[in-house]
Amino acid sequence: MKYLCLVYLDEARLDELPDAECVAYDREIRGSGHCLASEALQPVHTATTVRIRDGRLGITDGPFAETKEQLAGFYMIEAHDLDQAIELASRIPPARVGSIEIRPVRPIRETVAAAEALGR
Repeated sequence: MKYLCLVYLDEARLDELPDAECVAYDREIRGSGHCLASEALQPVHTATTVRIRDGRLGITDGPFAETKEQLAGFYMIEAHDLDQAIELASRIPPARVGSIEIRPVRPIRETVAAAEALGR
């Protein structure tokens, strides 16, 4: 099963995590075959939020909400179950100063394709 591990932390604490440590974990989890994709994100001040309301485009600089912790990166992992996903996520270095949100990936393309194949 695929899980998305969203890395949240207070950007002011980012310097507490050496990039080399994060890259070492990235190499480890990719080498194990559990990591499907991973990336660090640029600081939150570079973000742009897009919304469509009543057919009109709205663009806002920055994140969609004011929070103490910001989305700093992600890992897309393959795990047997939630317990294994938790174990893998617990070793992501920013978990020590921030938090890791684990979300199962909803296989929307596969679900639609299966329904189409059945003529629904």
